[in-house]
Amino acid sequence: MCAIVGVYGSEDAAKIAYYALFAMQHRGQESTGLSSADGDRIHLIKKRGLVTDVFDEEALSLLTGSCAIGHNRYSTAGKDSVLDAQPVFAKYKLGEISVAHNGNLVNKYEVRNELIDKGAIFQTGMDTENIVHLIAKSQEDKLIDRIKDMLTKIEGAYCLAIQSRSKMFVVRDRFGIRPLSLGKLKNGGWMVASETCAFDLVGAEFVRDVEPGEMLIFEEGQEPKSEKIFEADYHPCAFEYIYFARPDSIIDGKTVYNMRLEMGKQLAKETPTEIDLVLPVPDSGVAAAKGYADGLCVPFEMGIVRNHYVGRTFIEPTQEIRDLKVKLKLSPIKDMIKGKRVAIVDDSLVRGTTSKQIVRMLKDLGATEVHMRIASPEIKFPCRYGIDTATSQELISYSQTPEEIAAYIGADSLGFLSIEGLKESLGNDRKYSLVSFDGNYFAGGNADSPSCSNCD
Repeated sequence: MCAIVGVYGSEDAAKIAYYALFAMQHRGQESTGLSSADGDRIHLIKKRGLVTDVFDEEALSLLTGSCAIGHNRYSTAGKDSVLDAQPVFAKYKLGEISVAHNGNLVNKYEVRNELIDKGAIFQTGMDTENIVHLIAKSQEDKLIDRIKDMLTKIEGAYCLAIQSRSKMFVVRDRFGIRPLSLGKLKNGGWMVASETCAFDLVGAEFVRDVEPGEMLIFEEGQEPKSEKIFEADYHPCAFEYIYFARPDSIIDGKTVYNMRLEMGKQLAKETPTEIDLVLPVPDSGVAAAKGYADGLCVPFEMGIVRNHYVGRTFIEPTQEIRDLKVKLKLSPIKDMIKGKRVAIVDDSLVRGTTSKQIVRMLKDLGATEVHMRIASPEIKFPCRYGIDTATSQELISYSQTPEEIAAYIGADSLGFLSIEGLKESLGNDRKYSLVSFDGNYFAGGNADSPSCSNCD
């Protein structure tokens, strides 16, 4: 669930890309990177850490040129190495290239083994490195044709920003699983980003979504050129609306906050209960909790305070760190909770660890009843396209019923939004990717195949 950004045709390209990555920090916290191109060479800076830790004025001054691409890394393979930071840079026959990738290639191992058999040497465990090797080894004479050749050999979810010394190429896979939008800068330059919240920060005008199966080509002095590489088989990821995207982002024409509000209202219809108060698990559960409270006509309160200086527990690489950070980042308000029947609303339930600790905290503070409500369906299947649930055994709903999970987390009841309720909330105008809920791996393949275990 990484963030990518591309800026073309601006003398402040690196700074604009920096602010875009800052706006999309929620999509990855392990490492960040920027590369810029000035027509003669590509400049690259990438390190472990947050955007504001890695870049300062001195660093940005080194990233000269009117084209920049950037990346925030969200590792779903449990690795945390600077070698796995992006963009990935290489020198090859046609010059220099830099690649930023959001998504997961489901045929990673087949492609990698074939490349190794032909003499390729890999430095990282990322499937993004496959992309660089495929471009470098292609026999086509032009970079655009090498990119097209590479695209015929990879399968899965990907949004790509590919930079040469003078051009930028942007590609969205035919499923449109991950979001990607095109914007125009005030100075006439162009920008692409995983989320529209990046446009809002830098004052770029949203133009449109990059279409599934589309490539955009950016060249000096020209409008972006569009080429349809694949016929679309549109399956946008429902998890973008449920959890990952910022609530102020607009993804494929739909505001994330409104979608979460609708999920909460639908949840109230499906799983009502007698309560005094609705509390959200901040921050991604807030809109759904508001919808749930509105649906039941009961008070909604921000009764759990979040420390925003602690990162998301879901995307931390070890369970021990997740356990500690729940206590560090969430603090309930005792006077609001004591003696009350409380419904606590979260966006999703994966392993159950966070929910168990929240329920315990609320009961320790005097809540008479705690009812857990989840504004998404039960997660029963691992995602092959870039979510950190590599095996079924990691998913508590795979092996336990809602009643069993309620007992495990200590809740008086537990209710999930149904799959049909989720579809109703999102709208029936699209075939959303619901693989985590229904196991429909529309791109083919086995849910428990090795390609599920290494997402980038």
